[in-house]
Amino acid sequence: MKRQKKIYTFVLVLLVLIGSVLYEKFYPSEKVVTNTPATVQLIFPSDRFPETGRHIKDAIVSGESSICTIDRAGAEENRKKSLQDVPTKKGYDRDEWPMAMCDEGGTGADIKYINPSDNRGAGSWVSNQLEKYPDGTKVEFIVK
Repeated sequence: MKRQKKIYTFVLVLLVLIGSVLYEKFYPSEKVVTNTPATVQLIFPSDRFPETGRHIKDAIVSGESSICTIDRAGAEENRKKSLQDVPTKKGYDRDEWPMAMCDEGGTGADIKYINPSDNRGAGSWVSNQLEKYPDGTKVEFIVK
């Protein structure tokens, strides 16, 4: 009787072990990578902000990156660098792509004069969409 109980116990343990191995094979656990920032896709609504949307599309076609790596701390310095040789124009904002808040922004950014309400509305919209993401997050802009 004791021997039979040991055999049942052994078989039970063996079945649990085999079951857990098979479960892991067919239902692997999600791997969380903590040392690599996430890549997020952001669908930009050009129907709401047409001038900004057109500028982003044109800048990307001209060779600027569609990826923005969030760098809020570098925004002021990037803005200074990107706009330093671009004079202001009454009734217009100077729109930058990549944006100043992107690590890719700054010197060499594509600048276009656009309607202030379009530019500022777009900036506010983007800011609200990205506020939950930390610096270092890569964001792919898709203009619709």
